[in-house]
Amino acid sequence: MAVAAKKAPSGSNPKNQLGGLASAGINVFFVIYSALCIIPLLLIISVSFSNEQSVITHGYRFLPETFSLEAYKFLLNDIGQIAYSYGISISVTVIGTILSMFIIALFAYPISRDHFPHAKFFTFFVFFTMLFSGGLVPWYLVYVNLLDLKDTLWALIMPLIMSAFWVLIVRTFFKETVPGAVLESAKIDGAGELRIFFQIVLPLSLPVMATVALFQTLTYWNDWFLSLVFITNDHNISVQYFLYKMLANISYLSTNPTAAAEIARSGGMINFPSETVRMALVIVGVGPIVFAYPFFQKYFIRGLTVGSVKG
Repeated sequence: MAVAAKKAPSGSNPKNQLGGLASAGINVFFVIYSALCIIPLLLIISVSFSNEQSVITHGYRFLPETFSLEAYKFLLNDIGQIAYSYGISISVTVIGTILSMFIIALFAYPISRDHFPHAKFFTFFVFFTMLFSGGLVPWYLVYVNLLDLKDTLWALIMPLIMSAFWVLIVRTFFKETVPGAVLESAKIDGAGELRIFFQIVLPLSLPVMATVALFQTLTYWNDWFLSLVFITNDHNISVQYFLYKMLANISYLSTNPTAAAEIARSGGMINFPSETVRMALVIVGVGPIVFAYPFFQKYFIRGLTVGSVKG
């Protein structure tokens, strides 16, 4: 005789489910948090499409007092250099992210295997580099004098290609998430370590690899310091450093009356939308990442659970 399933008491919650008030509170928190992230971006976009004089007179507004494209027209004067720097940044970001993922995964996989005799040593070696560094001067001399990478694209790629933090994250994922029985079965069937790595481990590790790819993409795209240190001309500078230089020049000219007087004495004119151009520069710099993020979102959310406790 079949026994009817015991019905849960009315008003009780299933195991691990939050109550209505707690769930509503969490939803309100994330709505507010999302608004705090989105509202400043909307304000920046609005100001970038505003008239310079209206911004100076009325301040920043979420709806432009007077719609204007003069900030973007001003940037078009350097469209050639901006486009070229965009190409540099895109090339460095794509190449650097792919190589970084590959090297990080290749380093993390051996130290995640229990039968690797030197796993603890190399794990400690990676962790040690997170605590101590050689300093700025030796770091610079290695890339300039030893590797001779000055004024090359590799100078923008190599310093960021390895991240000790992500090595440990990927190692944890390999160790805790990839089933050991599957790897042992493949080894019994005659598969070598490289075949196991490329055909089994990597396909099962898409969440963590996509998370690493997203953060490395952000790191490469937002970097301007390497262009400042290693590039001595405008040929191979990233778009972020070019926008930084443009912003610094605008700030200098708009706040230095002596420079303005000298330019006026030589027949030039200082007439540019300084406030709205600053906002337009932000949009130009952040735009590609905003559009690229949705492609990583699914894997990124799954990758955030690396190392979480399973219920």
